[in-house]
This record gives sequence, C-alpha cells and structure tokens, in this order.
Amino acid sequence: MSNNYRPGGFGGFSFFPPVIKNLLIINGIVFLIQMLGQNLLIGDMTAEQYIIKYFALIPIGYGFLPWQLITYQFMHGGLMHILFNMFALWMFGIEIENLWGSKKFLLFYLMCGVAAGIAQLILPPLFNEQLAPTIGASGAIFGVLIAFGMMFPDRYIYIYFLLPVKAKYLIVGYVLLELYSIPQGGNVAHLAHLGGALAGFIYLMYERKNNRLFGSYFKSGPKITINNPFKGSSNLFKKKEKRIQDAKFYEVNDDRSEEKVTQEQIDKILDKISESGYQNLTEKEKKILFEASKKMN
Repeated sequence: MSNNYRPGGFGGFSFFPPVIKNLLIINGIVFLIQMLGQNLLIGDMTAEQYIIKYFALIPIGYGFLPWQLITYQFMHGGLMHILFNMFALWMFGIEIENLWGSKKFLLFYLMCGVAAGIAQLILPPLFNEQLAPTIGASGAIFGVLIAFGMMFPDRYIYIYFLLPVKAKYLIVGYVLLELYSIPQGGNVAHLAHLGGALAGFIYLMYERKNNRLFGSYFKSGPKITINNPFKGSSNLFKKKEKRIQDAKFYEVNDDRSEEKVTQEQIDKILDKISESGYQNLTEKEKKILFEASKKMN
C-alpha cells in the first residue's frame, strides 16, 4: 500500500488534502496557545513571551536558534493574520497538493518557509531595517502563490469575490507590492515574503528542467506542468508542455454483462492516483472510477 494519502472525492480530488488540513489544525492550535499564554505569567514574563523567545525567528546574535526556521512558520500575531494566511493556504494550495501528492507539497511548503526565514535573517541589515522577531506562515504561502500562478496562470481569482483577475497578474501584483513596500518599513516582513516567493520560483524552474529537485526522491513523481504566464514576453518556456488533463465524463452502462468492478480494482486505481496523479490513469481506469463513483451516489 502506498504511503501517500488517498485522495477523496470524484476524480481523486480532495477539498481538504491531508497536509493542508493538518497545517490548518496545527496553526490554529499554536495560535490558541499563544492567546492563552498572554495571561499566564511564568516568573517575570508571560508564557507567550517565552514562546516567542524560543520559537519565533529571532535575529542572529539576539537569540537565534536553528529550529526557529521551522517553528516561526506556525505562529501568528493576531486573528486577521492567521485567518488571511490560512485562507490563502487552502485556496491556492489544495490543487497543488492534489496534483503533487502530500509529501512533495509539504517539503515545498516548508522549504519556501525556511528560505523566507533565511532571507529575513540575512537581508534586513542590508536595507537598514529594524531587527525584530518574525512570525507567520506568509513566506511559505508566497511560495505556494508563485506555484499556483505559474501552474494556472489564466485561472481567474475574484478579489473580494467580485473583481475577476487572472492569477498571473494577481501574483505578479503581490510581488511588486512587496518590492515597493520594502523602503516603507513597518511590522511586515516583506523580505521574508520575497524570499519565499523566490524559493518557489527557483524550485519550479528547476523542477521543470529536471523533473526533480531532491535527488531520486521525486524521480517517479508526476511531471509538473508549468504554463508561460506571459506568452511572447520571454523565452523561459520554449518547450511544448503537456497540459493537465481534466476529468472526462462517461455514459454509465447498466448492462449486467459488463465485467463487475471489484473493490480491489478501485483501491489499485486510487493508489495510482496518490503516486502519480489522476492524469496518468488509462481511459479504462478513469471509466471504472467514474462508474464506481456513480454507484456510490
């Protein structure tokens, strides 16, 4: 049996794939602990201050600890901060995790978060920014935004659920806004956001060229399809690419003479989706999965 998650729903698509679901839960629990810790005194400091001291990203020379590059990603500074980040993670991340698989998505997410943390440790002194502890998943989520924008450049995103904007323009707009905001300072880690975005971009460009990044770990994984966000504006995407396939619909045949589909066949098909994605199923396997889902409804 595969160690990857088994997607739920028709066509192997899950609206709450395992990694995203667990990230939402963990971030929520950590935020709750932070809030409760505000009123809990331990000596002359609150519990939240202790949490920030040891688990937020502290500048080098002021208490930095290596594990903070991971732990700071699960902490947030307020209700709107965590709600916005978690909504963006779910909104832009579910399709990516469904296509890549859970392990690959988790490594990508954490890698972008670590890259964002490294940028925040190294770059602020170069821009004369004030040093302060950094918390939040925004750097990792910017990597996810870049991945979504490169994989689905013409997908419409509705700003405030009203104004439709193509993903490629929205993501580029976010990046430009971060660049513009660097000199403005403030309490937002713009350099961390850009670090996460750059890490995501480099990963996808390398993945497109080599179909893997972490050695042989992803050799058997499904090849990522990356579309050119701005056709004719650069030569970065010269090779013809295979687009992600949409699920096809089939006529359901109730003829009793049809070969009976067994649970074992369905399990094998679902395992195949977990390992290599829905787009790699044969036409027969897709039809079996479709007919099985119709019988369940």
